[in-house]
Amino acid sequence: MSVPHLHRDQALDLYRRMQVIRQCEEQLARSHQRGLVHGACHTYVGQEAIATGVCAHLTRRDVVFSTHRGHGHALAKGMPPRQLMAELFGRSTGCSQGRGGSMHLFSPEVGMMGTSGIVGPCILQAAGAGYSFKLLQTDQVGVAFFGDGAVNNGAFHEGLNLASIWKLPVLFICENNQFATEVPFWYAAGNPNVGERGAAYGMPGFTLDGNDVRAIHQTAGEAIARARAGEGPTLIECRTYRTRAHSEGMGDFSYRTREEVEEWKKKCPIQRFAQWVLEQRLATQAELAEIAGEVETQIAEAQSFAEASPWPEPATATHHIYATPRVIQEPTPPSPTLPSKGLPAPAGVRQLTYIKATHEALAEEMATNPRIFVLGEGIGKRGGNFKTTDGLYDLYGPVRLCDTPIAERGFVGLGGGAAMTGTRPVIDFMFADFILDSVGEIVNQIAKMQYMSSGRLKMPILLRGCIGIGHSAATHHSGNYYPMYANIPGLRVVVPSTPWDAKGLFKHALRCDDPVMFLEHREILQIKGPVPEGDYEIPFGKASVVRSGRDVTVVALARMVHLAVEAADQLAAEGISVEVIDPRTVLPLDAETILNSVSHTGRLLVADEAFAPFGLTGEIAALVADRGFDDLDAPIRRLNGVFTPTPYSPSLEGAIVPKTSDIVAALRSLLAE
Repeated sequence: MSVPHLHRDQALDLYRRMQVIRQCEEQLARSHQRGLVHGACHTYVGQEAIATGVCAHLTRRDVVFSTHRGHGHALAKGMPPRQLMAELFGRSTGCSQGRGGSMHLFSPEVGMMGTSGIVGPCILQAAGAGYSFKLLQTDQVGVAFFGDGAVNNGAFHEGLNLASIWKLPVLFICENNQFATEVPFWYAAGNPNVGERGAAYGMPGFTLDGNDVRAIHQTAGEAIARARAGEGPTLIECRTYRTRAHSEGMGDFSYRTREEVEEWKKKCPIQRFAQWVLEQRLATQAELAEIAGEVETQIAEAQSFAEASPWPEPATATHHIYATPRVIQEPTPPSPTLPSKGLPAPAGVRQLTYIKATHEALAEEMATNPRIFVLGEGIGKRGGNFKTTDGLYDLYGPVRLCDTPIAERGFVGLGGGAAMTGTRPVIDFMFADFILDSVGEIVNQIAKMQYMSSGRLKMPILLRGCIGIGHSAATHHSGNYYPMYANIPGLRVVVPSTPWDAKGLFKHALRCDDPVMFLEHREILQIKGPVPEGDYEIPFGKASVVRSGRDVTVVALARMVHLAVEAADQLAAEGISVEVIDPRTVLPLDAETILNSVSHTGRLLVADEAFAPFGLTGEIAALVADRGFDDLDAPIRRLNGVFTPTPYSPSLEGAIVPKTSDIVAALRSLLAE
């Protein structure tokens, strides 16, 4: 391949960028030896040509997502060395304000959207950025840098496939440095030619000398031009070598030899490029030495700045877990009391099914917010398995109502990248069981992004799907997973029980900047209830007093709310007054409403379809025992589903879920205490 001649200014810019990376990394290695770096330190020494050759074509509006060896990408994208050093020293002036260290570098101000200690997510996030740019019709480009180890990960397959079928403006840059930690690539890959894999995904693929900055500069420039023109993604494999250990302080010669490392040092990309610059008479040796000297001064200043920077205040350790709450301008209407069985609904209020209520919320918000789009299997022309998007495809087309392959990790991770880059994805995953393939993206990336970026990146993503036992759906379509997600800081976990609540909470989810797990019990999707006309939203963390009572409190969620009301109706005929509380959101949980109820009833039953161990009923019981013990006239009682996978046969299925009669019996027992 012929490499066109570089102009003098271009050549000197490339040389300076590589010098900044090399000298900064060598200084960080020395700092690690001094104990100034408190955790891992994954240097980029030997790979400088790759980040330099690619990032030279990017503007501040273009975005980069990277992996644990991301120092070079951050510096090449424009992060000042002082911010990088301060971050590794754990100081408040670091690019992530001391939250990230070597593996978690954020500078969205220059388009550095973050690095990750988990292999693979950056591929999906870059694809998500590409989806944002396609939806917003900009000429921006997303770039994913990753190592050879990532190409054996499912994220590689799913990310490249999604980018290809949707022609997203993305570059996938594989830095094949021969080893994934200590496992050689020749051993780990059935097809060791990564560049050839591009053809398998229907995109251009290239294999380059990763130590030749000119070849990388040319190929990346052409790929970026194609991406900006709407011609889709490119895969570029750059074969290189890291000449320092996987991480500073680790042993290096149990899996490779000193001789091999020394041979690769002779192929130094900086020395090689400097020699070419001199041969082409684009600069003199003195001019290159002057640049190296200027960089040395810059790195020394960065070191001094980082060492002198203050530590983060301990009180800030819990900042930025969630976005700043929106102030809801209009007063939130109270959720109506569920009508007793057989009694008419409130007069003058229309009746909608649960699914119609959420559909109306989505349709109204999509009409006013062009940044909202929906991803899921069958949510396009078909309108969703439960008609969650029925008719919206005809209004908004395939970009905003986008059918996906069966690739939950892929489109969830992509949704995270899209949310980071200016759009608002709705991920319709049909059943909560299906999304378990993507839990790593939800827990390690989506839930933590605002925190790790110190609030500079928002995560306005809504993940919705069905939970709940019924319809003989068996064990892969019946899970109740809200206790698991409620254990994750950064998520909002919403589980409505009525059409009124479903619409108001869905509206709020589509307007907040936090990731929301919106879990809908399948058995109540077709129930009808009052839903007011006009716009309204219900804030998270506000429980509903579904039914007022004086003798005993029942806290229940989703379908169990309806069973609790039925139980209360039966006991009312005997003069027993039951108060029913619906938390509506599991995270955040409205402790005050629950405690207030117990303060005047003196008794508490918590009823939940989900399992008892480490679940919602135990959390609420512990809360009341801790803060409302003096108000209790009897021990707290819990009623849960049986701790077992969900069986298929109706007789078996019915045996593991609490019924109305079980609630009645539990209340009678509690009242007898």
